[in-house]
Amino acid sequence: MDVRAPVEFCAGAFPTASNLPLLNDRQRHLIGNEYAEHGQPSAINLGLGLATPDIRAQRIASWKQFIADNPDGYLYCFRGGLRSKITQQWLADDGLHYPIVEGGYKALRRYLLEQLTRLCKQGNIILLSGATGIGKTQLIDGRLGAVDIEGRANHRGSAFGKTFKPQPAQIDWENQIIIDWLRCEARSDAPVLIEAESHLIGRIHLPKVLQEAMARAPVLLLQASMADRVARLYQDYVEHSLLHYGGGSDDPYAALYDDALGSLQRIKKRLGGLKFQQMSELLSHATSLLREQNDSAGFYQFIEMLLTDYYDALYQHYQTKSESRLVLSGNWSEITNWLESNQQSIQGHSVAASLAVSQHARL
Repeated sequence: MDVRAPVEFCAGAFPTASNLPLLNDRQRHLIGNEYAEHGQPSAINLGLGLATPDIRAQRIASWKQFIADNPDGYLYCFRGGLRSKITQQWLADDGLHYPIVEGGYKALRRYLLEQLTRLCKQGNIILLSGATGIGKTQLIDGRLGAVDIEGRANHRGSAFGKTFKPQPAQIDWENQIIIDWLRCEARSDAPVLIEAESHLIGRIHLPKVLQEAMARAPVLLLQASMADRVARLYQDYVEHSLLHYGGGSDDPYAALYDDALGSLQRIKKRLGGLKFQQMSELLSHATSLLREQNDSAGFYQFIEMLLTDYYDALYQHYQTKSESRLVLSGNWSEITNWLESNQQSIQGHSVAASLAVSQHARL
């Protein structure tokens, strides 16, 4: 139970926390000013004055409901100080004892960051790589021994990668993936599977210590045909968008076009003016064809051009840098079979030893 003000909670919290604040944002602001100008005793007196009987009753009622639903939980404020103790005292006055997190949110956050550093330095990671549209996220999704950093970011990690879900706060994302990783570690000693990413997933940036660990990790390269990739991206980029816009737009096809054109404009500099113009015209034609004839051929052509002229060139640069760490290159079935049979076997080996074992097996 997070008793910080809503503005603090929105800036960063924990996945299983509920915000049931002692002070709302306005009250926190007033008391903070009072503390800065006249000190703690004056701020406490102001806080007590703001806590009218009705407000106090409302707070206690919401806390009691939380405790009834979460009898084994804890409460915390920012540092485990005054707000936690006041909340605990009000509950005690009402006959309930509920424990507090010593050190509060700050201590929990520090602990998670320490764990991230430890896990990254330990380096118990396997990186799943592959070109755009290859199916990496689908392979990772649902695996007990994986951390889905894209899924937790609500973004597919590319110019066309938004999912129509708001991205979490940076801190919330970090807290969640660290907890996911700790859960993997608690279940098994096997290396954790993580999708290869650049330093940005939408507006979420990967912490430097994680980037460094991923740059050292053994790599599995997932492969698929161009036809499979185009079909998968058609589902992600077109069908998913139409489904989204169909629920709230007068013209979902126009919304689809505007959305795709905006994504295309973000990569205009890399495409170059001529290629951008060609792809813009193709996008317009594809939208008309789909709208008027329910024909997806134009979008299939557009997506294939997007892959060959943009995404694959970017990916080739990354693949060249990671070739020395390549363990296996294969299709969906070959990668999943390898994971089932080999994840445990390379636990405890260094990256170099893991690569040596894999290369020997291939020879």
